Amino acid sequence: MKNAFQCVVALMFFCVLPVSAEQEMDFRSELHKTRFQSLVMELRCPKCQNQNLSDSESSIAIDLREQIFQMIEQGKTDQEVVDYMVARYGTFVLYRPQHSSATFLLWYGPFILLALGLVAFIVVVVSNRKRKGQSS
Repeated sequence: MKNAFQCVVALMFFCVLPVSAEQEMDFRSELHKTRFQSLVMELRCPKCQNQNLSDSESSIAIDLREQIFQMIEQGKTDQEVVDYMVARYGTFVLYRPQHSSATFLLWYGPFILLALGLVAFIVVVVSNRKRKGQSS
């Protein structure tokens, strides 16, 4: 019984170890830390389906967080960091893609479909009323 308890405790320790083993980043200023936190929340992990860099524990997310940290400490602007990530991994890394002809349907497609559905609904309702009016 005691041996089983020790195994469970050891297993729990090794499960928590990778999360706590992540290196703590020392920022030069509080502004750099705030910028870093903002960027890792706004950029998506290229490996994960729908996690930002802050939430992901994949190896590429860890590497990208380190890259962002280094770029901020080198004096790069937020836009330079984002441009670098987009150039390297494509627009997939952006949680809020830019407005362009390539993303037109992404931004406006749901509204277009909603409008088409509303028009179809109105046409069906009006035609049913006309049919009911003619059959009376």
